[in-house]
Amino acid sequence: VQLQASGGGLVQAEGSLRLSCAASGRTLATNAMGWFRQGPGNEREFVAGLDGTGRYSVYAESVKGRFTISRDYAKNTLYLQMNSMKPEDTAVYYCAARSTSDTIASVVSMYDVWGQGTLVTVSS
Repeated sequence: VQLQASGGGLVQAEGSLRLSCAASGRTLATNAMGWFRQGPGNEREFVAGLDGTGRYSVYAESVKGRFTISRDYAKNTLYLQMNSMKPEDTAVYYCAARSTSDTIASVVSMYDVWGQGTLVTVSS
């Protein structure tokens, strides 16, 4: 399975962007998926996760109330809607999947399938 992230770009503070992550090769309908990000000079950090059923989600405190993770099972695509964006949201965003689990995880090492990353820049 491969993941292809898209939707990044330049946005002003308080603006919105929606990231997409299309899965190909096989369906990930029963797998947990998540979004991570890596800012300049920082380690990759958890942003949001969704379990295999799509009913349960978890968010990092820094994005709670502003970002929403969702998935379209018919399109085999994961989304991250980002609202009220801040300059500190600037980072390369990665989507990831747990190919053998439907349980949400917030740790990088628990995901074994990764997209290539899409750059998000928020200007002040």
